[in-house]
Amino acid sequence: MAVVNRLGPSLATRWVIGILVGAFFAVPLVSTFLFTLRDPEGGLSFARWIALFDPAAAATLKPIWTGLGNSLVLAVVTVAIVLLLLAPTMILVNLRFPHLKPAFEFAVLLPISIPAIVLVVGLAPIYLQIGRAFGTGTWTLAFAYGITVLPFAFRSIQASIDAADLRTLSEAARSLGASWPTVVLKVLAPNLRQGLLAASLISIAVVLGEFTIASLLNRQVFQTAMVVVNKQDPYAPAIFTLLALVFVFLLLLLIGRVARGNGKARS
Repeated sequence: MAVVNRLGPSLATRWVIGILVGAFFAVPLVSTFLFTLRDPEGGLSFARWIALFDPAAAATLKPIWTGLGNSLVLAVVTVAIVLLLLAPTMILVNLRFPHLKPAFEFAVLLPISIPAIVLVVGLAPIYLQIGRAFGTGTWTLAFAYGITVLPFAFRSIQASIDAADLRTLSEAARSLGASWPTVVLKVLAPNLRQGLLAASLISIAVVLGEFTIASLLNRQVFQTAMVVVNKQDPYAPAIFTLLALVFVFLLLLLIGRVARGNGKARS
């Protein structure tokens, strides 16, 4: 006999919720897309999209391309921070210092509860010293972005750690004479591949969409550049916003595909 879940919503309710949520996200996107198709003479056309490739518009769009390049560099450095600092630290805490796990988890999840403007107030004096030591290049924002992405990257990596028996894998590798760097890189990392990839993709999405920290610290990134260009041409930032959303959406699909992969540890 089939068991009926009386606590779950009915099929009609799920359809209504799905339509409302879909409309909540679709209406702004469709409206923005139609805005980019507006023709000065009336009607709709892709003239604004084609104009992006017009050499005459290169000067107007230069801040966006510069900001996009800076954001991509920031994304690479931020991902490096996640993979080279956060992931090994999580492995160390789980294997050697499990009693520190609650305090460590609290520390890495704390940034999600701190508004970006408050975070900048605390980071401003630190960035004065960073500017003297490393210069004021846009890439230095990666230190702040590394803090911002901690909660998202931590959850992704921790899910893979919970699914893999790290202790057994590490002890087996050590008993065969492997050094700790070899254990981490060749034994544990392949078993955490899904979480590491998901953390990297989420970090890229966060970096490409961040505005407040870059604006308050006076750095030119993708989002701040679009604000500058919007004063001259409101259509170009709208088009780039749609393209960025499509890119992030593809990243999320890739994360979902990875998450559905085989999560079993490999020996």
